[in-house]
Amino acid sequence: MLDIDPEIVASALERHGDYRVLRRHRPRRVFNAPGDAEIRHGLVIDLETTGLDPDYHEIIEVGLLPFTYTVDGQLIEAGLPYGSFQQPFGPILPEITRLTGIDLPMVEGHIIDRSRVEAMVKEADFVIAHNAGFDRRFAEDLCPALSQKPWGCSLVQVPWAAEGMGSKLSYIACDFGMIYSAHRAVDDCQATLEVLSRPLPQSGRTGYEYLLENAFDPTYRIKAVRTPYESKNSLKARRYRWDDGSKSQIKCWYKDVPEAEVVSLGVV
Repeated sequence: MLDIDPEIVASALERHGDYRVLRRHRPRRVFNAPGDAEIRHGLVIDLETTGLDPDYHEIIEVGLLPFTYTVDGQLIEAGLPYGSFQQPFGPILPEITRLTGIDLPMVEGHIIDRSRVEAMVKEADFVIAHNAGFDRRFAEDLCPALSQKPWGCSLVQVPWAAEGMGSKLSYIACDFGMIYSAHRAVDDCQATLEVLSRPLPQSGRTGYEYLLENAFDPTYRIKAVRTPYESKNSLKARRYRWDDGSKSQIKCWYKDVPEAEVVSLGVV
C-alpha cells in the first residue's frame, strides 16, 4: 500500500462536490487576541451520568474547561481542563455504556476532586453547558456554589436551526467539518468551546456572541405549590424539580423558564 499523506487525499476530496471531509478536532489554546475589551472568566461543564434523574442517578465523569472571553462576546483563550471519573454506588447500565463508552471497570476506585471543582467554579464569572437544563441539576449537587453563578446553554441559546444546522453537539461539530470523541466529558467541553468560536453560516456571528447575548435575558421561576403527591411524575416529566425549602423558602416543585415561555403560558 502506498504511503500517501492523508492531508493530500483530504484536500483533493474537498475540491470534489461529491465528497465531504471531516477532520479530527485538535483542541486549541488561543482563539482571539484580547484587544481593549474587558476580559472575564468562563467555565464549560459537561457531565456523564448513570441516568437522567439526579434524585436517582449519579455522575460518573466530569469535565471542566476554564476559558477567558471579552464582554463583547469574543473567546480569547482556553485554560487547562480538568476531567475525572467517579465510581457510582449503583450500576452503570449497558445503554449508558453504549452511549458513553464508560463501564464500571473504567471508573472503579475513581473519585472527583471536589476541592478542585470548587476552585475552578470560584474563578468563573459565567458557566455554560450544552444542555444546561440537564447538566445543571447534577452539577449543583456536586458543587453548590454553581447555583449562585449565571449559566448559559449552548443548546437552546444559540439559533442553530435558523443557521441551517443541527443542535446536537456532534451534529454541530459535523457541520463545521469536525469529529471528536463525543460523550466523553472533557472532549465535549473542548468541542463546545470550539463550535461556539466559529462564525455561523447565515449570520456570520459566532455562537458565543449569541450565547452571551441571550444568557442574561430575564428568567422566571414557576412554582407548583401544594401539589398532590400523585402529580410528582407528571411534574418531573415537565422538568420541574423538587425544592425542600432551601431555594424558595417553601416546599414546592419549580422550574426556571425564559421570559418568552412565561408569556406563552399566560403567567404574566
